[in-house]
Amino acid sequence: MARFKAKQPSAAAVAGKPKKPRLRNAERSAYFARREAAKVLRSVLQGDARRRAVGSIKSLVYSPSIKNKKATFALVCQTLKYLPIIKDVLEAANILNSRWKVNEIHACIFFVEISFTGDAEKFLVQRKVSLQSALARLLVRKKVKHIEDLIDRYETADVSKPRYVRVNTLKLGVDSALIELGKQYMVQKDDLVPDLLKLPPKCDLHDHPLIMNGSVFIQGKASSMVAAALCPEPGWEVLDACAAPGNKTVHLAALMRGKGKVIACELNKERIKRLEETVRLSGAHNIEVLHGDFLSLDPEDPLYSKVRAILLDPSCSGSGTIAERLDHLLPSYAAGQAASVDETERLNKLASFQRKALEHALCFPQVERIVYGTCSIHQIENEDVVKSVLPFAASHGFQLATPFPQWRGRGFPVLEGSEHLLRTDPVEDKEGFFIALFVKKDGNTNMIIQPSLKPDRATHDWSHPLPRERTNNRKRCLNKKQRRTAMPTLFSGMFKTLLHCKPTSIGVRNGLGLPIDNP
Repeated sequence: MARFKAKQPSAAAVAGKPKKPRLRNAERSAYFARREAAKVLRSVLQGDARRRAVGSIKSLVYSPSIKNKKATFALVCQTLKYLPIIKDVLEAANILNSRWKVNEIHACIFFVEISFTGDAEKFLVQRKVSLQSALARLLVRKKVKHIEDLIDRYETADVSKPRYVRVNTLKLGVDSALIELGKQYMVQKDDLVPDLLKLPPKCDLHDHPLIMNGSVFIQGKASSMVAAALCPEPGWEVLDACAAPGNKTVHLAALMRGKGKVIACELNKERIKRLEETVRLSGAHNIEVLHGDFLSLDPEDPLYSKVRAILLDPSCSGSGTIAERLDHLLPSYAAGQAASVDETERLNKLASFQRKALEHALCFPQVERIVYGTCSIHQIENEDVVKSVLPFAASHGFQLATPFPQWRGRGFPVLEGSEHLLRTDPVEDKEGFFIALFVKKDGNTNMIIQPSLKPDRATHDWSHPLPRERTNNRKRCLNKKQRRTAMPTLFSGMFKTLLHCKPTSIGVRNGLGLPIDNP
């Protein structure tokens, strides 16, 4: 006869401790959304404090590792939006020890850090009286009667712009994507970038099947113009000098129809993970990820002897995408650091790096085309960089060419040939980008590059792509130094029990009475 082992009582039962009740589905979803928001906010505040962002708020929230994207996005945005209020309440409540009073950002991190212990609500409820009293004093100091009036002071203007998506023609035809997306939205083809589709503002596509399987990428129009301006030909070898997060990299692969090779170079260890994930999602087999510094690559190295084109999208201020990146929610922006002496020094350093990178790109002997692009509105990062390298470019046989000649926005008239440069307007076009195209001289002094999809690409259903040549999709590591980052964990629901003992639901209000909007 089979023997069954008697079930042993749990340690909690032996000790007489009651079991913790299991979370319901809604509570579990809210709990994990707070944890995911904590991770995103840790990266955001760390990057903002160092002035070196790992990625934009949106790119971090909508990365594949985040499961509950909508709730996480709402929590992150509302926490950042009301961070000044939270900081003032914390300081007025006098519940911070000396360690956390040193840095105002760390003071907020102190409270969100305890989310991982599971005692956040208990901690805040115990200090409910102090926090409520501090909030009341803040209302008096700001000369307002209600929390809603205080909130109004921190509201930012809504930037409404069309939603653009780029069709990954390695997996799906443009017409097929148009039909599929047209089942739910009003969709039309863009009149400039052949594989770009335009949808109404605020369309939430992040959970759409075409996005999830890599058939379509959410990408702004100006960003999509950068790779298209390079106009690489199938079979070429192309170098993406600063590749992460990889949207432009996989766009290059698609423009080349999966033929030839794209060398995607990225120095940052954390960003290279995102690059590899983007490449995997795209299904591109002609991309080689290179972990290393573009400036350390030897142009005379035989490994790069066949490189015909270079896309250079270096680190920049990101001033042209403040609204899209939600940078206006960051503490540095709220503190007015955009016009500070430190910011001027930072722009000078960025411009110096950009100039070195562009000169380095011009040194590759077989290169015929180079696109230099930024998402900056500053002349120092755009026209001034191009102007400074023009003599060097001419000595290597390069001249400026005109990408998208029908585009109205051109460079500032501060250099000869500014009519070849391309700008998008941050007000009219909702984002500020800059593109300069260098080409090897071939006797045509008025060369124009006009990207287009050939008929077979526009009509072929790339759900069944044409055979692609085999390429080496391995990862080479040039930089073996480990970069470690440490930052306290942030929890955006920290104040949801400030005014109410019982937790409120995500998407309604948090503890300060601050509403949480849907993205």
